[in-house]
Amino acid sequence: MKTLKKLISRYMYKITCVLVAFILVMLLYIQITIEQRQAYEASTRTISQIESVLEENQQELLRIQEEYGQTCLHNAETVARIIEGDPDVVNSVDELKRIAVSVEVDEIHIFDTTGRIYVGTHPQYFNFTFDSGEQMMFFKPMLEDRSLKLVQDITPNTAEAKPMQYSAVWSESGEFIVQVGMEPDNVLKATQKNELSYIFSLFRVNPEASYYAIDAGSGKIAGSTNPDMVGEEASDIGLNLDRLQREAKGFHTRINGKLSFCVFRKTGSNYIGRVVEADELYRQIPVTTFWIFISLAVVVCFLVGAVVRYMNRYVVMEIDDVNRKLKSITDGNLEENVAIQSSVEFMELSRYINTMVKSLLDNNKKMSYVLSKTNIHIGTYEYGGHTKKVRYTQYIPMILAVDNNRMEAFSCDSSEFTAFLDGIKEHPAAGEQGIYRQGERYIRLEEIRDGDEVFGVAVDVTAETVRRMEIEKERDADVLTGLYNRRGLDMKLEQLFSEPQTLGCAAIIMIDADGLKEINDTYGHEKGDIYLKKLGLAISAIGTRNSIAARHGGDEFVLFLYGYDSQDDVNAAIGDFEKLQSGLLVTLDRGIKVPLRFSFGYCLVNERYDYRELLKEADKRMYRNKKMRKAERRKEQQSR
Repeated sequence: MKTLKKLISRYMYKITCVLVAFILVMLLYIQITIEQRQAYEASTRTISQIESVLEENQQELLRIQEEYGQTCLHNAETVARIIEGDPDVVNSVDELKRIAVSVEVDEIHIFDTTGRIYVGTHPQYFNFTFDSGEQMMFFKPMLEDRSLKLVQDITPNTAEAKPMQYSAVWSESGEFIVQVGMEPDNVLKATQKNELSYIFSLFRVNPEASYYAIDAGSGKIAGSTNPDMVGEEASDIGLNLDRLQREAKGFHTRINGKLSFCVFRKTGSNYIGRVVEADELYRQIPVTTFWIFISLAVVVCFLVGAVVRYMNRYVVMEIDDVNRKLKSITDGNLEENVAIQSSVEFMELSRYINTMVKSLLDNNKKMSYVLSKTNIHIGTYEYGGHTKKVRYTQYIPMILAVDNNRMEAFSCDSSEFTAFLDGIKEHPAAGEQGIYRQGERYIRLEEIRDGDEVFGVAVDVTAETVRRMEIEKERDADVLTGLYNRRGLDMKLEQLFSEPQTLGCAAIIMIDADGLKEINDTYGHEKGDIYLKKLGLAISAIGTRNSIAARHGGDEFVLFLYGYDSQDDVNAAIGDFEKLQSGLLVTLDRGIKVPLRFSFGYCLVNERYDYRELLKEADKRMYRNKKMRKAERRKEQQSR
């Protein structure tokens, strides 16, 4: 007769071996399924990012094209006004070139009423006509309709086949046509950013995956992280269009002879996909399975030995003691120590449990060590479940700007820690998603919740957030005067006019510097820049309430006054500004003082909320004021 010990041992060994084999097979299947699902999710995220980049780049391209076209047309109108104000400039190519520099264009061409270039900044183009090439014929309809103002798409010019953007307008007198040309560097850069070769270059940082764009019509590779494959047939490397269409959740195939897992999605006229080699995708599974097997084997041996040797009442009691201590540990008391001395097995169990608890305590240190190897400060925290304890890594106190004593108090009470985080979240950084201000720091907080368990990540993003804010500020500021540039002005006005209730009584003032050419010719362009800076300072000093001062371009400025209680207050501010037109001297250098002269026109808002129309009306009034002031100065000179 076999002993109970042997019967139990043999029976348990058989059962546990079957269970281990079954568990290993199931775990292997689960690991493969998880890896494939994670690969699919990573692929869909990446493809969505690519689609988002393509869409954002396309929107940026359209916006830049529109803005660049409007700028080109505005510059043509400005040149036409300058020439009509001083017709003698057409007698000098150098004068026209100076105008081109001041207006920020590359070419100026003046056409007579027959469509022939008779003067301009480039003498080599003289006598060209609207019939001289396909690019120039675009403007020929202007000879029939003098009301036309044309802006041409970016096109190679007739003489050099160089990409240019041209615009043309008739002079107000109808005596000539002004055409300006601008090299569209920004537009070309935006166009390059929308190409698949550029988009895929953003994803070359991940060596384990390759990205492809397959043309849905021709079946050729339209883009790849491996540029050498672009233009090849997709079928030549193992990608079949039928499978791309049918197996949206991913499939296995051989890419260049290597078994790979592929996920593709239709985007526009292309299939965009992510390919990971099977060796890389399942690289961790053999190691993980091996250690799971070792762990299960250890557990089996331990359990069989413990059951066989401790079939008495003390086993149950000791197990109950173990359970009580494990419950305490589960509830968050990681300082609990298991010390059962009744048998070697229970001593080993105690040691394993204590080692496990110590491992949990050491995880924070390990995590802190790993995160310390990055260039940014990252911390993690977790709480919830059956415990009020908060576990956190090394950098959390520094990132959250709390001292160690307070953090120790938080670690004992998750409700206080949650309230503290809620306080931080009450101060979101303006224009930033998931970023909050904590004193002088900017913190990104992200949390994953599973029931009442919370795992959070805190990242100190102060440097990059401040740098991004500085870049945005510099982007919207005029380099010379420090005022808003045209882009910054449009953004501010767009924001204000979208909420008319905040405007109150308001007015838009257009200002044009008088005598800038005279100062440039007499003292040099450096003094002309000083003159513009002084005018910018004078403009920005007007208005006791809310105001926006901007350099609109060249020697034109815009002052927007808003938030006044009554129209009389606005008129008083405009009156203060008008007083600056006479009697104000500015110093350009030692011994060089000149009168600050400018023309201006203003337009009251009066419940009209299209600021572009208001700018146009103020601009017209400004030019009427400019003509009137010229006439007055001419009379003064004649009376002398």
